Amino acid sequence: MHKLSVLEMHRLSVEAFKEAPKLPLVMVLDDIRSVYNVGSIFRTADAFRLSGLMLCGITGCPPSVEIHKTALGAEDAVAWKYYKEPLDAIHQLHAEGYTILAVEQVEGSTMLTDWHIADGKVALVMGNEVKGVRQEVVDACDGCLEIPQYGTKHSLNVSCTASIVMWEYLRQHMEQKK
Repeated sequence: MHKLSVLEMHRLSVEAFKEAPKLPLVMVLDDIRSVYNVGSIFRTADAFRLSGLMLCGITGCPPSVEIHKTALGAEDAVAWKYYKEPLDAIHQLHAEGYTILAVEQVEGSTMLTDWHIADGKVALVMGNEVKGVRQEVVDACDGCLEIPQYGTKHSLNVSCTASIVMWEYLRQHMEQKK
């Protein structure tokens, strides 16, 4: 096996990325306190070519040296918008025809292993590293997803969680396109 060089990977330029078709998925980040987590989510959103990110509340926004440290420039490619109030982002997404799902442990949540994506645009809401998605935001969503966990802890790092749910959406979306 030969490890590929950066040139052999044929990565898109920022300009080509902005013009390329996007996955009909948006991530809403509600009060993410660590800008390193925000940067990591930008980087994963770039990898899977998401439609964009909505940064809400205390979530840090580019330009930021700390975001850049983990995003590695993805913050220049991925579309993003800031909303002071996450409910404003939710209402905007609903008006644009998105199905909105909080990624949170709630009564009646759908386990990620049981989730089947539907046609149409989807927005996934990620919450604060300590408090999770605010109850009023959960109430405004169309449902909730939960990642099954089998260890001693009851949560995952928000950037890891975001990566897992983005991957599952992409996997199912690509399967539907076959």
